[in-house]
This record gives sequence, structure tokens and C-alpha cells, in this order.
Amino acid sequence: MISPAKPRILTTTVGSYPVPDWLSALPSEQAVIDATRVIFDTQRQAGIDLPTDGELYRFDVNHPDTNGMIEYFVRPMGGCDPVIGRADAEAFRAKQEMGFRSKPAAVVREPLHGGGLNLVEDCRRASEVSGGPFKFTVTSPYMLARTLLDDHYGDFDALTLAIADLLAEQVKDLPCSHLQVDEANIPGSPEHGPIAAEAINRVLDAFDGPGAVHFCFGNYGGQTIQAGKWKPLLEFLNALHADHLVLELAHRPKDDLEALKEIRPETGIGLGVVDIKVNQVETPEEIAKAIEEAENALGDGRVRFIHPDCGFWMLKRSVADRKIASLAKGRDLFLGIEKQHA
Repeated sequence: MISPAKPRILTTTVGSYPVPDWLSALPSEQAVIDATRVIFDTQRQAGIDLPTDGELYRFDVNHPDTNGMIEYFVRPMGGCDPVIGRADAEAFRAKQEMGFRSKPAAVVREPLHGGGLNLVEDCRRASEVSGGPFKFTVTSPYMLARTLLDDHYGDFDALTLAIADLLAEQVKDLPCSHLQVDEANIPGSPEHGPIAAEAINRVLDAFDGPGAVHFCFGNYGGQTIQAGKWKPLLEFLNALHADHLVLELAHRPKDDLEALKEIRPETGIGLGVVDIKVNQVETPEEIAKAIEEAENALGDGRVRFIHPDCGFWMLKRSVADRKIASLAKGRDLFLGIEKQHA
């Protein structure tokens, strides 16, 4: 039997998916495995070519507004102290690193090492129920460093690169087809591009497979938290060793698209066509129109993936399911593919 050729534009999700109510009510190791299987199957049946595991095991009830994308990584790290005292919180606030955090995710008191962080185990668990190729996500070293109080390195660049080396050691053994590094801070701080790019590249280069980098302007409980546009980030984006970029564009001004003409041609563009900050479900026709507008602006063949702007964790499951179904149907409508979707 001959396998059908892949469409020239693939569909993917960005990372998180709504946690099923029954997992929240009765959490257990087996329930996480079962829920992950459901999330994979939901995406594949909707027509998603490259799904994620939904990040269901990362949710942190103590910091729900970022869905555990920080604490999941830093708290198990060796050298990080998750116990935050009054002096630690005051020192972090005095730095004014992040307006949406009143205390650090952890305090770096010793040289960083893997400690209890085990990305390979979590990825392996997902791979056993994935049903095919999938993408595993990690938060960028730069973004993680911004959330920490450094009482050891005394230099932000050194801290950032120490995190990069630690993550690189973890991702080199991941049993997944694609790796995605998530970065939601640099869009508001393009002046930090060189160190952020160096750190992200160390992680991408360690992975044996296609690597993507996801950028958005923040999704803190549905709010955009970073000012800025894509144009000042072009030098940074072109410095990345990424197979493709995963970009927030549905919730962005139209002129942002024009700036992406200057992305180097070797780097594929992932187009955000689903707004995750609203409940309204896009129609397939709206998705197809967004792809057409992007290809008219950037050139035929420049769009290699379409996806939501960011993760779905803050939306109701019924809304997220309908949005990904429209995503796949819109791609097929644009390409003229006749397909039966679930």
C-alpha cells in the first residue's frame, strides 16, 4: 500500500491542551497516561499532522496562569531552591524582571545540574501512547533564567547558558520526532537577542531531529504581556538554528506579516491562524483566507506549518477541539484536499 504524500502545509499544535475534568478530579499516573492518549487521539482524528502531548502533567496549581511552563523545569533542577523566603521575594521584585511575577520560580544557590529533572521519562511516557510522530516542548533557557533569582553565578548570561547546557543534555535523548523550544519573553526584549539565540541554539543543536522555536507575546490568563512587533526581532530570528518558526500571528496586527518577508528562506514559517485568546471558533474559510494572505505576502511555499497562536490550556475542551478541527479543514480547503475529518 502506498502512503499518501504529505501536504505541503502541515498542521500542528503548540503545546498545552485543556486538562480533562476527570484528570483534575482523580489525578494519578495511570490517569495522566490515559488522558495523554485521549489528547493525542483527539488531535489526530481532527486532522493534526504533528500533535503534542498536551503537557497535562506539567500543570501547577500554585501558578496556574503560566500552566507550569516554568516551575515544571526549574524546581526539579539541581542547584535550584524552590523554597522562597521573604528576602528572596523582595530581591526578585527589586530586579523588576517580570511584572507578572511577584517572586522567583526558584533561587539558584549552587551550580546547576539535572537533579530530579527527567524530560526523557516524560517524553517516553508520551511516546508509548502517541500513535505516531509527535512534538515535545521545552521552555527556552532565556525565559527560564528571567524567572530565577541568581545567588550563585552573578551574571545573567552565565546563568542562561548554564540552563541551556542542562537542557541540551536532556533533549539529546528524547524519543520524539520534533523538538520545540518555547520563548515568550524575547519578543518584548529584542536587545537580549544574542544571548537568547545562543542559548536556544545549544538546545536545538543537541536534539537529533527537526527543531522549531515558538514565539508569542505572552499568554498570561489570556492577556498579552509583551509589547513589540516582529520587525525588531528579525536579526534574532535569523540567527536561530531552527527548521521552522512557530509564530503568533492571528492575534497580531496585519503589518507584522510583512516583516516576515526577511526571514531567511531556509527557515520554514509556521503561521498562527487560530486565536487562543478568544472563544470564538474560526471557520475553515477564515483559516484558508489567512493562509492565502500569508502566501501572497511571503511567497508561495513559505508557509510550512499552520497552528494556533499558543497553547490551549486556558480554553474549554469543547472550544479547543472545534478550533483544531477548523484548523485542519481550513488547510485542506486552501490546498484543495478532499478529506473526511472526524
